[in-house]
Amino acid sequence: MEKVWAVSYSATGNTDKTVSTIAEELAAKLSLPLERASFTKPAEREKEYYFTENDLVVIGTPTYAGKMPNKLLPDFRSRFHGNGALAVAVVTFGNRNYDNSLAELCAVLEGDGFHTVAAGAFVGRHAFTDELAYGRPGWSDQFEMKEFARKISVKVKTLTAIPEPVKVPGDPNAPYYVPMGADGQPAKFLKAKPKTYLARCTNCGACARLCPMGAIDPKNVSNVPGTCIKCQRCVRKCTKGAKYFDDEAFLSHVKMLEQSFAEPKDNEVFL
Repeated sequence: MEKVWAVSYSATGNTDKTVSTIAEELAAKLSLPLERASFTKPAEREKEYYFTENDLVVIGTPTYAGKMPNKLLPDFRSRFHGNGALAVAVVTFGNRNYDNSLAELCAVLEGDGFHTVAAGAFVGRHAFTDELAYGRPGWSDQFEMKEFARKISVKVKTLTAIPEPVKVPGDPNAPYYVPMGADGQPAKFLKAKPKTYLARCTNCGACARLCPMGAIDPKNVSNVPGTCIKCQRCVRKCTKGAKYFDDEAFLSHVKMLEQSFAEPKDNEVFL
């Protein structure tokens, strides 16, 4: 190994924090340089990333509806070229379940020419609400991430051949999780888009610059002509609290999540 990479799509920051913590510890344990690459903004996903058999790549994505974000899946499949690099697959989830996202990410990486040497699913504050996993990943989560990295470093140091793909639960070909409302019925909010409190908004354009889909009109940020994936980046990053969602089906789903998944979930790792 010659270099450790930290690569992530991270709308609200939890995945980046998780991937960075693991990659930083790996670089320290293996005495290797660390390089970072964000895959969040549209321009960043236009680049091609070529790795080599001398790289160890920690790559992460949040879980959306139990799988990888479907609008970003083509980019994950086409922009990364493993060329025999070792990979650590990482997903984050908002205290409900990571379902099939980790299995899907592992399958995508193996298909991109990586050799998955380890994988992990880590809890982070839910993008939709502070009521689920607030403050996570926290200190204890970071301790687990660093211990995970230590075990990976030991495994990497003792490898004498190309490792078998890491085994993780889930089915990469399974359908997406169907969001449910508080009434127990499917909640359909695919067309929901963020609204703007005009009295609070200064039209600074930060939400438009930060939107992973480039969906917000930079000349009039109350206009959202593009595809919204409900990542909440605009809501979470607006310093004026001017962005919000008022779609009834979406809010009903959030209420269901808060009622049903408040019990703290554990992180899970696989080597």
